[in-house]
Amino acid sequence: MEPIIIESRISKNLAENQQYFDEKLRVGMNYDMLTSKLQIAGKSAVLYYINGMYKDELMQKVLQYLLSVKGEEMPRSASEFLQNNIPCTEVELEDRKEKILINILAGQIVLFIDGFDKCLVFDARQFPTRGVEEPPKDKTLRGSKDGFVETIVSNTALIRRRIRDTDLCIEMMQAGESSHTDIAVCYMADRVDHDFLYDLKSRIKGLHVDALSMNQQSLAESLYEKHWFNPFPKYRYSERPDTTAAQILEGNIVIFVDNAPQAMILPTSLFDITEEVDDYYFPPVTGTYLRLARLLITVVSYFITPLYLLLMQHPAWIPDKYQFIMLKETSNIPVFWQLIILEIALDGLKLAAVNTPNMLSTPLSIMAALVMGDFSVSSGWFNAEIMLYMSFVAVANYSQTNYELAYAVKFMRILNLILTVCFGVYGFIAGIGIALIALINNRMVSGRGYLYPLIPFDWKKLRTRLTRRNIHQV
Repeated sequence: MEPIIIESRISKNLAENQQYFDEKLRVGMNYDMLTSKLQIAGKSAVLYYINGMYKDELMQKVLQYLLSVKGEEMPRSASEFLQNNIPCTEVELEDRKEKILINILAGQIVLFIDGFDKCLVFDARQFPTRGVEEPPKDKTLRGSKDGFVETIVSNTALIRRRIRDTDLCIEMMQAGESSHTDIAVCYMADRVDHDFLYDLKSRIKGLHVDALSMNQQSLAESLYEKHWFNPFPKYRYSERPDTTAAQILEGNIVIFVDNAPQAMILPTSLFDITEEVDDYYFPPVTGTYLRLARLLITVVSYFITPLYLLLMQHPAWIPDKYQFIMLKETSNIPVFWQLIILEIALDGLKLAAVNTPNMLSTPLSIMAALVMGDFSVSSGWFNAEIMLYMSFVAVANYSQTNYELAYAVKFMRILNLILTVCFGVYGFIAGIGIALIALINNRMVSGRGYLYPLIPFDWKKLRTRLTRRNIHQV
């Protein structure tokens, strides 16, 4: 039997309420925690609000209405006062102390009036935010140029703008005992899997974490346990409202976390993660080509270096007409270590590009081209053929919009390299087997197979995943 939780309520005595909330909010110590004492129709009142988190114009209008109330117009209860004297629409009554504290810390304005057993909560929040610009990672050649921002209300508004349907539901929840982070769960009521939706909402309500400091990543790690040794991602993230709206219309669930400019889409299969927005902004033939090319490049990027290492161990397997792939010059470093060093060096270049100011990006590119090009080959560290294959791997990594999937392929490729250098052809086959087992044993958060509709096989669904269908055929 669950314990009964008795929530503490505010008092009708204003002095008691003020003493409690001044102590809890550390008024006087926190420079941005402000209070304003008022006289409303002869009754004492006090406002609690946070500096910089409210709209000045709305705040002034609220004060004007409050100060214009006459003594004979003063009602006896907070509900009558709200109905007769407050013209604002985003106002509610509250008497639970913990809820009031959360509202104040979330940026809402709270009004206590002496003699009222409930306070008035005004939602006049205004957060510092940036424009809805096109996300730098999820760019498109033809589509819309807007993107999500760090304000959850703006993000849900972008979805409402695209889906004007009564079945679109956006439920607001909170998680984090210290952060009380807002979480919006978006879905189509007539298309969503309600069993999965119920399970997801139950998990969010049952979260016991101090804070979602890393936004969606913290939420993802808290909701569903993931085996650390399986690197393939279970979630899809998007900063594009058009992509997110399309996923909602397909029956998926989208989660927004306040302070995060991405939408978390679930459940997600491998084929969902490999999709890209340009697949749909071009005609079906072009979209199909782009999709198949991306899949082929990803598969080839996994095989190319382990297979080359295997062939270098067994040069007799190479037909005479393909002898040109053999190393022309000897190097001081074995082929295996060349590949491993370059795998790490590519990540070093990525980190350097992220942390380099824009004004220094051109010198960095020139220096990287020299070091990773002529100098590395002429110095005897690397072979030109190895540099060519690793250049293809680097390009293939950037062809994937999902970083986690690109790194999952990278980890599996490195594992295959290690097994191949140790056990030859048997290690190469074992590496492929481990990658397949990791994919097959992986599950979406809804419980369905990660490779669906390939495993379990569904040709009709698989055809829509591999090819870009005409809108009339969807």
